Amino acid sequence: MSTSSNHHFNLSPEQREGLLETLKARFEKNMNRHQGLDWANVQAKLEAQPEKLWSLYEMERTGGEPDVVGHDHETDGYIFYDCSAESPKGRRSICYDREALESRKEHKPQNNAIEMAAAMGIELLTEAQYREMQKLGKFDLKTSSWVETPESIRKLGGAVFCDRRYDTVFMYHNGAESYYGARGFRGSLRV
Repeated sequence: MSTSSNHHFNLSPEQREGLLETLKARFEKNMNRHQGLDWANVQAKLEAQPEKLWSLYEMERTGGEPDVVGHDHETDGYIFYDCSAESPKGRRSICYDREALESRKEHKPQNNAIEMAAAMGIELLTEAQYREMQKLGKFDLKTSSWVETPESIRKLGGAVFCDRRYDTVFMYHNGAESYYGARGFRGSLRV
């Protein structure tokens, strides 16, 4: 995964067109996530911000299936979340942050959620955002997703994650250095 800073915002015309087609099809298929919003307005915002399109491309490439989940009337911006049924496949088996990664003496994961999100230009969902997302469908029935951890918990070595079991959304804790094949992270992006 490239994290260099200058050239990575440039998608090829084919990548850009393919992404916009994918996003439009997902938008039209899941109108319950964004009632009253018009795809033409979303697309106009995206086309004006190539770095945001690149972030959405990375969300899509890693299995997040990003979709519009809201509109911020103050900024006239659109809010995208990863809406894949399960935690994005290309972002699993990672610990929470760099400090946690470096604390592992052996069997280190390949990456961490905080730095991956930053490299993609997105943010981890907060617990509140995760719970809002779960009102739009049923997500993480078999997997779990790291969410933004309060500093007070992180200072003590922990990190939090959420999932949906028994038709209920749960928040749990783990050591920030832990990682599992069924835990990734979901991100948000404002456009």
